[in-house]
Amino acid sequence: MIDTIKSVDDFKALVSGVESSEGYRKPLAFGIAKVDRGQKSADKILQANFAVINWDENFGSAAVFIKALQERGVDVDFSCSEFVYTIDDKFIDNAMNAFAPFISEAIGEAHKNVQVVKVLNEMGDIGRDYTITIIFEDDAPKSVESVYLKLYALSLGKAELRGVNLNGAFGVLSNVAWVGRAPYELEYLRENEIEMKLKGTFPNIDSVDKFPRYLQHIIPADNTRVLDASKVRMGAQLAAGTTVMPGASYINFNAGTLGPVMVEGRISSSAIVGSGSDVGGGASILGVLSGTDGNPISIGENTLLGANSVTGLPIGDGCIVDAGVTILAGTKVHIKPEQLAKIKDANPDAKLADKEIFKGSELVNLNGIHYRQDSTNGEIVALRSTREVKLNEELH
Repeated sequence: MIDTIKSVDDFKALVSGVESSEGYRKPLAFGIAKVDRGQKSADKILQANFAVINWDENFGSAAVFIKALQERGVDVDFSCSEFVYTIDDKFIDNAMNAFAPFISEAIGEAHKNVQVVKVLNEMGDIGRDYTITIIFEDDAPKSVESVYLKLYALSLGKAELRGVNLNGAFGVLSNVAWVGRAPYELEYLRENEIEMKLKGTFPNIDSVDKFPRYLQHIIPADNTRVLDASKVRMGAQLAAGTTVMPGASYINFNAGTLGPVMVEGRISSSAIVGSGSDVGGGASILGVLSGTDGNPISIGENTLLGANSVTGLPIGDGCIVDAGVTILAGTKVHIKPEQLAKIKDANPDAKLADKEIFKGSELVNLNGIHYRQDSTNGEIVALRSTREVKLNEELH
C-alpha cells in the first residue's frame, strides 16, 4: 500500500523513485475510462469514455497510476506497446494516498487526473466499469480503450491529424447499435427482439456503427457550431470557429479543420482544411479510400470549394474550385500562357513547364488558382484567382 504522502516534495520523491526503478518507461499516453460492456458478453468492451486523457504529458500522474497498479500486485509490462487493466477500489485507495497533497486543490482546470481519482473514490464500489489504459508506443491499437484514447487525442487537438497510428482500428471495434450515448450489442437485440418489442422496451436506434459521434464525447470550443450531431464522427478535429451545417456536410475521423471553416460538404478521412476556407454545399474532399491513391488531401487557407465540386488532390491557399467542377490527379487542365505567367508569379518556387495542358497532379499545392469549366467546350481551365475568399466573422 502507498503511504499517505504529506507534502509536494514527498510526492516528487515518490515520482522520482518510481521513474528510476528498473525497466520503467514513461508512457506516450494514458487515462482512466468508464467502459460500456456488452449486454450479452460482459468481457466485450463496446465503448470507452475518458474524462481526462494525457498525451505526452503529466508524467507524475502516470508514475502514480503505475505504482498504484504495482502495489495491487499487477505486473505492468513496459515492453508492450499498450497496457490495459480493470482497476478496483484498492487501486483508487493507493492513488488517493499518493495524491493527498493535491486533493483539496483538485477543481476546475487544476489537477485533472487527481479529480478523476477523487470522483471515483467518492463513488465507492466501482466494480468492473473502469479501466486504465497506458500507451507506450504508437503502434496499431490492440484494444477498444486504446482506439478510443487515440480518437480522443485527435478530437481534443492533443495529437496532430494524421499523426496517430489507427491501423486496424476497425477490426478492434465492434459494430454496435447506438441509442443516444449507449451502445448495444446487435446479437443481444436480436435475441431479445420479440420480448422487447412486445413490452415496448425496444430502443430507438440512432445509428449502427463502430464509431460514436463526436458530440457524444467532446465539448467543442465556444465559437464552434455543429448543427447536426450525426455529421461529425468521433476522431474528427474541429478547430475553434468551425461551423458544420446540416444537409450534405460530414467530417470523418482523423480529418478536420485548422481554423475557422464553413463546412457544408464532405471532409473525408485524413483530409484537412485550412483556416478561413469554405467547403460549399455538397462539395467532396476525397479521402484516402476514395480515389486519391492513398495520399491524404490538404486544402489551403482562404480557399473556396464550390457547391458539388470534387477535390482529389491537395490545393493551396486562396484557390477557388467552381461549383460542380472535379479536380483529380489525372484531370486535364488547360492554362493559357498569360494565365500561366500569373500563376508562376504567385508560386515562385513551382516548376511549371511552358505548355497549355497540365495534369492535375502537376498543380498540387499551388496557391491562387481558380478552377473553372469552359461552358462552350467542357474543358477544365485554370486561371489566376482574382477573388478573395473571406468568411463572415459573425458566423464563426
